Amino acid sequence: MTDATITAEKLLQVKAVQLNSKHPYTWASGWKSPIYCDNRRVLSHPYIRDYIKSELCNLVFEKFPDAELIAGVATAGIPWGAMLADQLKLPFIYVRPKPKEHGLGNQIEGEYIAGQKTVIVEDLISTGKSSLQVVNVLKVDGLDIKGMVSIFNYSFDTAKDAFSNAAVEVYSLTNYPALVSLALKKEYITVQEQQVLLKWQQDPANWEGIS
Repeated sequence: MTDATITAEKLLQVKAVQLNSKHPYTWASGWKSPIYCDNRRVLSHPYIRDYIKSELCNLVFEKFPDAELIAGVATAGIPWGAMLADQLKLPFIYVRPKPKEHGLGNQIEGEYIAGQKTVIVEDLISTGKSSLQVVNVLKVDGLDIKGMVSIFNYSFDTAKDAFSNAAVEVYSLTNYPALVSLALKKEYITVQEQQVLLKWQQDPANWEGIS
């Protein structure tokens, strides 16, 4: 199996990813979706957590060997970013969705120096909108964004275009096509369900479920 397939298998094993084309989930955006990804579940499984941590570290070491700072995205990216920074012996910061409304009003938490080569850690990437907001926040504060890593990527064309236009390199341990392919192979889904899942990926914003 490829590395993407191995990671997908582990996510399915702990039900971090759940597939249900007949009774779709509703995302915070209001989208109807036949898949729900909650990588927080991995944190409760030590051996799989350790595997994911190691693979993310390898990804950063391979793709961004000059990284000087790890930045986690609140909230789901914080534990993974902290574990990476600890393993790689790099400083760690995290970024809030918006500045605090009390205290110092920070949006970026932790110490950093302008110009530091920074790798952002996300748990998953969907449209890329929130991820690129974090990129912009860090750039405004003078950090040198080398790229981003994540556990899972939905591989939407809109996200690919957005990251390409922003000139941000993104690498993920696994992705939607790899997961759907494995789910079919493991007989978690049927061929008909696979077709529904792949159709959703092509236009998730306008998908209304099975007609």
